[in-house]
Amino acid sequence: MTTLALGLDRTAVELRMYSREKESVFFSFLFPILLLALFSTVFGAQFEDGGSQMSASRFFLPGMIAAGVLLTSFQTMALSVATERDDGSLKRLRATPMPPVAYFLGKVGLVAVTSLAQLVLLLAVARLVYDVPMPTGADRWAVFAGVFALGVLSGTVLGVAYSSLATSRAIGAVVIGPILVLQFISGVYIGWDSIPGWLQQVAALFPLKWIAQGMRSVFYPEGMVGLEMAGSWETGRTLLVLAAWSVVGLVLCVTTFRWTKRGSV
Repeated sequence: MTTLALGLDRTAVELRMYSREKESVFFSFLFPILLLALFSTVFGAQFEDGGSQMSASRFFLPGMIAAGVLLTSFQTMALSVATERDDGSLKRLRATPMPPVAYFLGKVGLVAVTSLAQLVLLLAVARLVYDVPMPTGADRWAVFAGVFALGVLSGTVLGVAYSSLATSRAIGAVVIGPILVLQFISGVYIGWDSIPGWLQQVAALFPLKWIAQGMRSVFYPEGMVGLEMAGSWETGRTLLVLAAWSVVGLVLCVTTFRWTKRGSV
């Protein structure tokens, strides 16, 4: 079999294993969808600049998409790779004839499938249940596709690299704590203009802020652009930052990835 065919087979295996982990499915796949439904129901409406109204579902949708990208890529990779390294799964896989590239193709396939499925469900709930208007024009859809693809790519490679920071016992706290903080300061749960300027500067160092900003540029009306830190959507910079993080994450993967846990032979 070719490496690509082995990668596809590995993707199917990864998806089966993922579906059996009910906690992972809930907290990384369903959680943003449930939060969108909760916020949309509880808050009802938010106010745009100038006093006009925007539904809460439209207000929170970009942040929920950004959070979903982070959870299905970064969190899933960090937790799963750390666990497989510590329980010996990676060591056993390394000893098989399967090319190492096929393993990573399986992980990429897992993230791609789950991220796309989650995105479709989020958009379906937003549109069909809460009547959120979808983007109009090819330019907005192009930005949407670019931000989503680069967000998933950067989250995946950074998650694999991040898995080397701790053992499987500690990786949950090491991953979930920073993710929660980043979601609050990156405009996921709180309006971006309500976050203090110095925290906005901190958030700008990480990909999540740029994914959320890119999604706001797609789903928000043009009049909301004045609430951004630079007073513009910064589409070019958003794509450039996410591409840079993808390259950094890939370099870190190559230089830090280990098939065995620390101290083992």
